[in-house]
Amino acid sequence: MSFKFNRLQFLLLFFLFCGTACTRKSSEGDTTAKKYSIYILAKDGKEYLLQSKTLDKGLLMPEQEGAELNSQEITRSVIVKNGYYYHLNRKKGTFVKYKLSNRSLIEVGSVPLKDFSIENFYWKGSDTLLLTGLNVPESSQVKYAIVTTAKMGLIAEGNMDIPLPFGRFDNMSVGFVELRNQKLFVGYTYHQQLSASNYTTSDTTYITTLNYPQMTAIKTDKDTRSTYPGGINTIQPYAFNDEQHNYYFMTCPGIALGNRPELPTAIMRIKSGSDIPDENYFFNLSTSATHNHAYGMWYLGNNKVIIRSERKDLFKGLGDHYSTPHFEFYVADLISKTTHKLDLPLDKGTRRQCVLINKDMAYISVNSSTEGNYIWIYHIKTGELKKGLQLAGNTDFIMRIDELTP
Repeated sequence: MSFKFNRLQFLLLFFLFCGTACTRKSSEGDTTAKKYSIYILAKDGKEYLLQSKTLDKGLLMPEQEGAELNSQEITRSVIVKNGYYYHLNRKKGTFVKYKLSNRSLIEVGSVPLKDFSIENFYWKGSDTLLLTGLNVPESSQVKYAIVTTAKMGLIAEGNMDIPLPFGRFDNMSVGFVELRNQKLFVGYTYHQQLSASNYTTSDTTYITTLNYPQMTAIKTDKDTRSTYPGGINTIQPYAFNDEQHNYYFMTCPGIALGNRPELPTAIMRIKSGSDIPDENYFFNLSTSATHNHAYGMWYLGNNKVIIRSERKDLFKGLGDHYSTPHFEFYVADLISKTTHKLDLPLDKGTRRQCVLINKDMAYISVNSSTEGNYIWIYHIKTGELKKGLQLAGNTDFIMRIDELTP
């Protein structure tokens, strides 16, 4: 049995029934008018993709409004852009572009992509997509593919010049990718498989700077203040650029990612014009008001972010980490390094694309066992919170919300 399967099984054992994304036209009318995409995991284990004109109000039931998905073809790790869905079909070894028509997901085009597992994606312009991943099943070599999405052609593919696992470490993960002035920053760390259901992680964050598009290494920097930089961003974002082009990224050593819970969840940065982690900046979230590990980070603007923090007093271990409502949302100030909790119900689902920012509003999806499944609306300037669109019927988890059109 391969490590990649074991590691993902361990990380995502709470996602046993997740993984699809196909869509259909809902009863609201022509899907070309829809602005948002919503991915649902239902109570009976089925999965649906819905589209909606608004997140501000209304009620949708996936079994009535959505397209039931085929997990053999497509999973929730979709990339959504300009009305299209992109997904790697690992079984067929193809990267596929889809569109929604007449309540069906139709393949528009594809490119071959074999022995590849996507860890991160990066859009270079409107139709050039850089995919960064690992070889399968070993998860020991960082690979890349550059795809033109307009006509679905493969521009280039190969191995990145990044050091292979060494010593006791036998595999690795890629957490973020950022391109600046033809230099590519790749953040990653190494792992050791301990058993079929357990692993450990290096105590070091590694960042290799590469020439782009040659993918040849310039240098590698190390930082031991925390580990597991970023995460699989087809599932949830962990990094962003602020208005001054400072690049911030989250480290995730909690049990659901790095499995080094004695190390702090933190926000780190690479300053504008620099190519190394800022040694003078370290926002220790675990010692803030959260007092816990966090997963996921969404930029609100003006040095404020939303983070999603676990409550270690409410879950027993990894086995119930996904199903137990124990997540809280905080607004964190990157300058003062303070946090305050948003007055939202406890949320469930370990890792989700659950926040969208639209000007002065943040849309936050919450899976509450007591108040139902809603998209909450947070007014960034006033702090006001109110319920918006409700997902009802067979809905168990709102797994992701995406903007279909800019």
